[in-house]
Amino acid sequence: MNSYVTGSIIKKLREEKNMTQAVLAEKLNISDKTVSKWETGKGYPDITLLEPLAESLGVSVVELLSGNDITNRNRSFNMKRSLFYVCPICGNVIFATGEAVICCCGLTLPPVEAETTDKAHTINVEVIEDEYYVTVSHEMSKEHYISFFAAVTDNGVMITKMYPEQYAEARFKINRTHAIYAFCNKHGLFKVAV
Repeated sequence: MNSYVTGSIIKKLREEKNMTQAVLAEKLNISDKTVSKWETGKGYPDITLLEPLAESLGVSVVELLSGNDITNRNRSFNMKRSLFYVCPICGNVIFATGEAVICCCGLTLPPVEAETTDKAHTINVEVIEDEYYVTVSHEMSKEHYISFFAAVTDNGVMITKMYPEQYAEARFKINRTHAIYAFCNKHGLFKVAV
């Protein structure tokens, strides 16, 4: 993790739960003075208390450590609100159908925002029988390449991982696909509706 739980986060989450310092302390089997020290920045919770503290405050340990309390607003599971998270260190691609706290290689990842295609990242989509044949005329060197293609449907996602020195192409079933994405390792995520 690139951060540690702060007193202001503990206080904010505790107050949102309408909990006093004494009530939180009782749940954790510690003194209310200890909770006060955390909230005023004069001390930090012991690592063994992180899980019970997070549970008492109604968040995950990752949310507690990141300082971001995530409320899933995607109650109706709409694939059009899909998010991609890409690790800048290892290239891991994580897909989520709503806002989440995603960590990889010790970093908390922000969602990658899709842009409309530009001249250098035009996503060409050709219909061949029951598939979309997707290409991007793009450099595919070890330093600069298309990392993945993705097709988002109304009930799932298909991802094709690309590697340097191969041609930037993929095939996806047409059935229920509403958007195609391409991710450039230097310029980010691009999207085209189909």
